[in-house]
Amino acid sequence: MIRSVIRGTGSALPKDCVSNDELAARVDTSDEWIRERTGITQRYIAGEGETTGTLATAAARAALDDAGLTIADIDLIVLATATPDNTFPATATQVQSRLGGAGFPAFDVAAVCSGFLYALTTADAMLRTGMAKRAIVIGAETFSRILDWEDRTTCVLFGDGAGAMVIEAQDVTEDGPGIIASRLHAEGEHCEMLYVDGGPSTTGTVGHVRMKGREVFRHAVVNLAGVLGEVLAEAGCEASDIDWVVPHQANLRILDATARKLGLPMERVVVTVDQHANTSAASVPLAFDVAKKDGRIQPGDLVMLEAMGGGFTWGASLLRV
Repeated sequence: MIRSVIRGTGSALPKDCVSNDELAARVDTSDEWIRERTGITQRYIAGEGETTGTLATAAARAALDDAGLTIADIDLIVLATATPDNTFPATATQVQSRLGGAGFPAFDVAAVCSGFLYALTTADAMLRTGMAKRAIVIGAETFSRILDWEDRTTCVLFGDGAGAMVIEAQDVTEDGPGIIASRLHAEGEHCEMLYVDGGPSTTGTVGHVRMKGREVFRHAVVNLAGVLGEVLAEAGCEASDIDWVVPHQANLRILDATARKLGLPMERVVVTVDQHANTSAASVPLAFDVAKKDGRIQPGDLVMLEAMGGGFTWGASLLRV
């Protein structure tokens, strides 16, 4: 069977690391308040000259190096972001150009925190149907540019960064590597619970992130547990078969509640929210790269990726490394 197999991963972070204490010096909050409610201790904030595109390019280049490939080996780029460099063209096209590529399709996907799952599933479908052979799938964000720094309930939650995977279509056996099963969902009726209050067609401005945290938490735990069950059922697996869960890094409480619903110990959940905060579409590939590079995720491991974001959108993918 044809599956999309991970050849390499990479990530990139801005230079400026901002601790909770540093944030508390300019926002009405405290290290204790942030840690207790979110588990976050620090985040990275993009500075001058650092954009979603530059971070995405750095992560993609690192993934290519990890795969032992060059841009000449790639024929597709899918980039997930809610904070593109420009309204258009797609930031993916700028990444393509900066890497020295041309001619093949490169486009953005907008599904906020679930964006990387949407991008990965899209690229996987294109690889399995023969539309491409190798793809770079990227999640990249500069959420700091759309935060209201007077709103302590949201501005403390987010950070900037990028993560990338190089995936390749391979003919494998049933127990071989690659993406095994994926499921995506959306419910637009809940958009007012997590959204940005601006846009080109409405206000003509970028706007700021607005969120009803308690309602988002409740939906996240229920929706994520549901989609994880769907993916496991499609793959014919049990939760106990999973070696690692790499979740969207939104809030330590959500990660813990989701793990408990699956009956999995937190020791098998990759947690980077304490170091990176919520990097939206970048959080899943960024966390995956960290766990792969530090040796937790090993070849042959069964790994579940999951995320939920504004829209609401949510999804999950089960893969073998």
